[in-house]
Amino acid sequence: MRPLLATSSADVGTWFGGKLLLLVVATIAVLPLALRGTSCGQDFDFHLQNWLEVTRSWHQGVLYPHWAASANYGAGEPRFIFYPPLAWMLGASLGTVLPWSWTPFAFAFLALLGAGWSFQAMAREWVTDEAATAGACLYVVNPYLLFVLYERSALAELLAASWIPLLVLCGLRKKAALVQLALALAAIWLTNAPAAVIGCYMLAGLVAVDALQQRDWALVRRAAIAVPLGLGLAAFWLVPALFEQRWVQIGRAIGPLMRVEDSFLFEPVKWPGKFPPTSDEILATAYHNLVLHTASWIVVSLVLAAALAAWLSYRRRSVLWVPLVVVGAAIAVLQLRWSDLIWRITPELRYLQFPWRWMLALGMIAAALAGLALETGARGRSSLSGPRGRMLGRWFGRVAVLMLALGLTAFAALHFWQPCDEEDNVQAQIATLHTTGFEGTDEYTPLGGSNDDLDDMMSDRDEMIAPVTLLETDATLDSDLFADDSSEPHTAPGHVELQDWDTEHMTAVVTTPGSELALLRLMDYPGWRIRLNGSAVRMRHMDGLPVVPLAAGVNRIDIRWITTGDVWAGRGLSIAALAITLALSRRERRKIRAVPIP
Repeated sequence: MRPLLATSSADVGTWFGGKLLLLVVATIAVLPLALRGTSCGQDFDFHLQNWLEVTRSWHQGVLYPHWAASANYGAGEPRFIFYPPLAWMLGASLGTVLPWSWTPFAFAFLALLGAGWSFQAMAREWVTDEAATAGACLYVVNPYLLFVLYERSALAELLAASWIPLLVLCGLRKKAALVQLALALAAIWLTNAPAAVIGCYMLAGLVAVDALQQRDWALVRRAAIAVPLGLGLAAFWLVPALFEQRWVQIGRAIGPLMRVEDSFLFEPVKWPGKFPPTSDEILATAYHNLVLHTASWIVVSLVLAAALAAWLSYRRRSVLWVPLVVVGAAIAVLQLRWSDLIWRITPELRYLQFPWRWMLALGMIAAALAGLALETGARGRSSLSGPRGRMLGRWFGRVAVLMLALGLTAFAALHFWQPCDEEDNVQAQIATLHTTGFEGTDEYTPLGGSNDDLDDMMSDRDEMIAPVTLLETDATLDSDLFADDSSEPHTAPGHVELQDWDTEHMTAVVTTPGSELALLRLMDYPGWRIRLNGSAVRMRHMDGLPVVPLAAGVNRIDIRWITTGDVWAGRGLSIAALAITLALSRRERRKIRAVPIP
């Protein structure tokens, strides 16, 4: 990147003008959220619930939460072990200083602005400031990012768009960038796992093509060091997320309609589960096919845009052009049915769920090729126009970019924006957090548990089940405890006093006239340590909920979240990776100082 102090005043004006233009374009892109309200896309509930949960944990003194207490109608789930932390930390931080109704708007604005600024930093390595700014604006309002924001409300994926250009910058630049590449890799893994898989494979493709093109393997060696270093920096989250998959039903993340083979380009599917499908399954299939149709047209539009930009920038075949074109072509191939074998044999690729998720990278590639095309056109015009003509051309280009941003955002607001149901709006979800709680997430359900049974049980009730429910000792643990909302079979007499019932620490004192059982409203998970009167207890289970045997008299049940061995291992790896990163950073700075200034 060119140092700002070494440029002329005109260059400084162009630099600040570019930043301002990006600010305006990002504002335009989120303007429908201000005018029409929040778009309640497919993942909006999930993200808002995360933010609400995290702020509640913070208020209870838990700085890095692990457990989502309101999931499964108060029985909870280990969501924050598996879902990367940067997105939910940013959303929760915004929610602590802004009204919750403004938080999605602020989150989207910061994510798009970050994507534009990171793209601009990347593109300035190879093109002029003007071309870099234009490409960055195109990246911010490309149809896929607007689809992610308005149709899907996949806000973590939207935030991950900020890191994709930095992988290109640090992966392909010739200057020292090992530490920066490792940090970018760590950041994308800590933001969104599918985007991280895309980013790693994209980086591998780019540096491999560049190595073959330049006959120089230096960038491959850099990436080979940066990838494990970046994974090490993210190990405090990544190690528990990988190790503890054995404790949850993670395979349900790629169930029917969530598999790659169900979402190839323009290939609508019938219900792929057991037949005959229920009415809900028929509706889910119809909705899936509708989203697939929209996503397929976005794929086509970005492939055509990338192809056109590649053709227009052909004369400007810089070191960046060939890797972008080859990786873009590979992404296009992955959208077709006959690429199914690649999806099956490539590690972790199937967890992308949808082939069109690759548009996160292709949108960046199309914008980068457009920047190269604009650079080519600008060079061709520079000999035909004087300073006045160049200034007019610059202003014409900026107005054209603003018009395009307005047009694409208006299209997204009309076709992608999702109205909120009565139970989905922000205030309704805040109320639900403090009353009945929410449904659980299939793939985060602990082994032996059944969020489906809890859903059925809670569908006929207006309130959560009690934190502690007393049962008779002869209660049949495989029976339906709450078969009807007006009766609770097998319940026993006694008195329950909740002394503490926070997210990661619960204490109850139970007084019973005889030997009884205490059913806890808590999904059983190895992260919990449950003690009865100070001693470890051998528990039974009912649909994944712990059942503690009680003796007559006063019984103190203490439940605490503990730090398991895999968490300590992840933290240790991150500390070691951080030490290595700091040492490498110091070494890089020394090399830079040692280079003589011309």
